[in-house]
Amino acid sequence: MNQQAIQEQYSRPSDWLWRFWYLVPIYPYRQRRTLRTEVVKDTVWTFDQVQGIFYVVVPVRMTVIKLEEGGLLVYAPIAPTSECLQLMQELVAEHGPVKYIILPTVSGLEHKVFVGPFARQFPTAQIFVAPNQWSFPVNLPLSWLGLPTQRTQVLPADSRRAPFGRQFDYAFLGPISLGLGPFEEVAFFDRRSGTLLVTDAVVSVPKDPPAIVQLDPYPLLFHAKDDVVDPVEDDAITRRKGWQRIALFAFYFRPHALKVLGWGQVLNNARQALDRSRKAYFGLFPFQWQEDWKQSFEALRGGGRLVVAPILQALILNRAPKETLLWANQVAGWNFQRIIPCHFDAPIAADARQFRQAFNFLEKLSAQELAAGIANQPLPEPDFALLRELDANLTKLAIVPPAKEPI
Repeated sequence: MNQQAIQEQYSRPSDWLWRFWYLVPIYPYRQRRTLRTEVVKDTVWTFDQVQGIFYVVVPVRMTVIKLEEGGLLVYAPIAPTSECLQLMQELVAEHGPVKYIILPTVSGLEHKVFVGPFARQFPTAQIFVAPNQWSFPVNLPLSWLGLPTQRTQVLPADSRRAPFGRQFDYAFLGPISLGLGPFEEVAFFDRRSGTLLVTDAVVSVPKDPPAIVQLDPYPLLFHAKDDVVDPVEDDAITRRKGWQRIALFAFYFRPHALKVLGWGQVLNNARQALDRSRKAYFGLFPFQWQEDWKQSFEALRGGGRLVVAPILQALILNRAPKETLLWANQVAGWNFQRIIPCHFDAPIAADARQFRQAFNFLEKLSAQELAAGIANQPLPEPDFALLRELDANLTKLAIVPPAKEPI
């Protein structure tokens, strides 16, 4: 029996409860399942939950790594439900206490909100946070966000000065000024296992829905619909279809293959919907997918390659191409064999060359270089239409600084 089957056998709905869901009121609200996966035997584990809006659900991931001297390091905590804590305590019993908890981002609320509650469950652990932390609409001190003052400190600029510096290298992407506050994340490299940890910088999109997403297939079936009057069968093909459309939503908000219907048609369709329950948003389904939507997904997936999310490409990293490439070069100097991001697929079998190629969109490349496979093929420009519009409007209103040209 595999780990997922064991969890299914002993897990109960009361173990999935996240009492502080209202702090970030997004799906699945108060009920959060957790799946633990052993990535490297007795060394590296991932803990997956889901998060989303309007059933656009994607994995959110915590990674736990065993320390050489015994004990555990936790990167990017998730909601400490009873199920999550039970799975953690199993590792603690076998491998030693949680010694370090890492908050590797400054703007990712879906990561930051869990650090305080998670840390309170492990009262001897030290908490290290990325520098330049901020909050919106009021910039509050970390103690007001629930992080224990006596145990919380900023990551040293030099990883060799960190208490875990003998095992881990880390590098700061940012801070990149975005007007309201900076973007920054910290990549960690575990030299012992050859594993690179990132938050949002790169991802890989799987063809099929991840296991954690399939525990509750309703979002997959919801987005697999072509029309509110057509029944949707729950099978592997339908789940895959729903997942691939969810991925396009998550990355582009409105890819070119998605037509947004007028409210008159939406309300008329809702009257004929097979399911008009609250769960189904009372039959409201304001989307219509064009026939070429799958081409957009295949371009995004790129055979499972590493990719920088379009929102980062169009709205964030293009504000600092030089600084981003310097960071990518630093990370590419590490000898890793796998990458574990906080979202989408994991672990990803990838090396430094593949990692560096993901950032070629920040460089001026020739057609010959693209044809030779030296650089990744760019994502389809039509899918960026909404993001380009947002970028132009935010720049025009001076909310964000202007983007810079590729170098």
